[in-house]
Amino acid sequence: MKIINIIILIGLIVWLFSCNSADNSYQVASPDGKIVVKFEVVQKQAYYSVLKNKNHLILPSKLGLRFQEMKPLGDHVEVISIQEKSFNETWEQVWGERRLIENKYDELTIKLRETNGKGRNFYIIFRAFNDGIGFRYHIPDQGNISEFRITDEFTEFKLPKIGKAWWIPAYKERFYESLYRFTPLNIPDTVCTPLTIEMGDSSFLSIHEANLTDYAAMNLYLSDTSMLTCDLTPWSTGEKVRASTPFESPWRTIIIAENPGDLITSSLMLNLNEPSKIKDTSWIKTGKYIGIWWGMHQNKYTWSQGPKHGATTANAMRYIDFAAENNFDGVLIEGWNYGWDEDWTVNGHLFEFIKPYPDFDIKKISNYAAKKGVKIIGHHETGGASINYENQLEDAFKFYQKYGVNTVKTGYVSDLLDGKEYHSSQYGVRHFRKVIETAASYHIMIDNHEPVIPTGLQRTFPNLMTQEGVRGQEWDAWSTDGGNPPDHTTVIPFTRGLAGPMDFTFGTFDFNNPVLPDTRVRTTIAKQVALYVVIYSPLQMASDLPENYSDNEAFRFIKEVPTDWEDTQVLKGKIGDYIVIARKDRQSDNWYVGAITDERERSIAINLSFLTSDSKYQVQIIADGEQANWDTNPTTFKYYNREVQSIDTLVIHLAPGGGQAMRFIPQ
Repeated sequence: MKIINIIILIGLIVWLFSCNSADNSYQVASPDGKIVVKFEVVQKQAYYSVLKNKNHLILPSKLGLRFQEMKPLGDHVEVISIQEKSFNETWEQVWGERRLIENKYDELTIKLRETNGKGRNFYIIFRAFNDGIGFRYHIPDQGNISEFRITDEFTEFKLPKIGKAWWIPAYKERFYESLYRFTPLNIPDTVCTPLTIEMGDSSFLSIHEANLTDYAAMNLYLSDTSMLTCDLTPWSTGEKVRASTPFESPWRTIIIAENPGDLITSSLMLNLNEPSKIKDTSWIKTGKYIGIWWGMHQNKYTWSQGPKHGATTANAMRYIDFAAENNFDGVLIEGWNYGWDEDWTVNGHLFEFIKPYPDFDIKKISNYAAKKGVKIIGHHETGGASINYENQLEDAFKFYQKYGVNTVKTGYVSDLLDGKEYHSSQYGVRHFRKVIETAASYHIMIDNHEPVIPTGLQRTFPNLMTQEGVRGQEWDAWSTDGGNPPDHTTVIPFTRGLAGPMDFTFGTFDFNNPVLPDTRVRTTIAKQVALYVVIYSPLQMASDLPENYSDNEAFRFIKEVPTDWEDTQVLKGKIGDYIVIARKDRQSDNWYVGAITDERERSIAINLSFLTSDSKYQVQIIADGEQANWDTNPTTFKYYNREVQSIDTLVIHLAPGGGQAMRFIPQ
């Protein structure tokens, strides 16, 4: 009798599954049940949709892959099986905006088979988190497909209505160094991700990707009214991705938030990357640095050798002295090696990475730095000549390792790598990955400029410390449009900042530019200081010339602010207008708060409930002066202390283009 009952039960399960398969509709919900991802096959085409609180955020949108010289996968398919699982862990970051990360999701794997052609199999894997969703494509080993070339994806994101978005163009402007536009979503250009969208019903989305390791970066274009479609960055030969089985695409990600601050505190991209491949991470350290750099942008120094050469032995030692006196961890030195004298294009002179200029004694400098307890931050500008760089990579890192250099800033100032490939193509992605992995083998940390936009890879390789990929403060030295407008830094935490840390290089106190008088930093000093809390990077630069920091109370905050955090909370924010962020130091019980505004003066009341209850705190405040204004009076500020508790509300006053920085010390 028991055997008969078991047989009946198995038959019932098979029947139920076949009924569900016939319906071709499946779903997975986030652990809190609020977000639901639905998958269905309609007329043999694969679709997905996303809801939150039963309201559609993504309407049924196509899924699949297109190939060169092969039929696509996704438009003639049937479901052959499904798998479901739940996962819950808490993992610790080596460094970051939050020490502990909750990784909790429910997963649905749809196994599909094409109904025509060779009967190829492929999977679509969905993960639903409380802060958003991710999905990716997987092609397993099988006899009827091995090597292939992808020409694009079917992947769509169909919105229920035309919202507004913050965006920059994908191909028209260099290195993602653009000012964000805020417009209705009927965008005429192909745009980069993250693409942050205001839905108009108190919800916000940010579409991006995670775990981009051997694939082309995803861009988006409007293929129809409110329909965003994937556009992969191509190789120079036209195809988008060269691959073989077993194959996995990056994760396509959608952060789903009820307010702008929740976009920033999402851990979606990090959770969709693999755990650290570096076993011993004790050599990976965050920190602050100064550099022989800003003077070059103002033509006080030159990168190339000559009467104004910046990277001289004497100048390097002077910067090391300043770093040691002010407790900075490192000194960045640019322009020390051969290659800067020529027109460094990929068709001309190539950089040499182990050959210093005659006036730069790297042995003497590194010994001097070691005595002072300061690290040299090396610099590898490639001019976009990635092949030349890869040919020297091992020797270049050995050279730096010999002299105790364990952080390197890399640069790729060229529209195309090796004169033909986009930075965000699969070619570029492969190159950047090779540099990171090679650097890790020599215990070297990387600060990558002119990169592909980050996708959370710092979880897997935590020696990838920070990256540019943003219109940073160097534009305030030479941009013909006058520099970054005051609202720029109130936008990028909610856009580019969602992808990962930014080496923005703030900390300028002298607002006069003798080279281009109409170009300048468009903030107050208080805002420059507050940015160290607002914009995250594990390596933070104090960008100005050392002589501009003397006897300045605001500089004291820069010296003391941490670069590694236990916790991060966005207290208030409106994209493009203002933002207030609180962060707790990982090494102490101190909290730090940074607040910045656009060109408008404003007062903001902040609740101090993030502080420990029943404790008193001494708060040190650097605020805009009474007449402060980014345009007419940027350097005036006031420094004062007061006592507060968690039950208090603090009203902060921000000047036009201004800010406020606060340090809370428990008593």
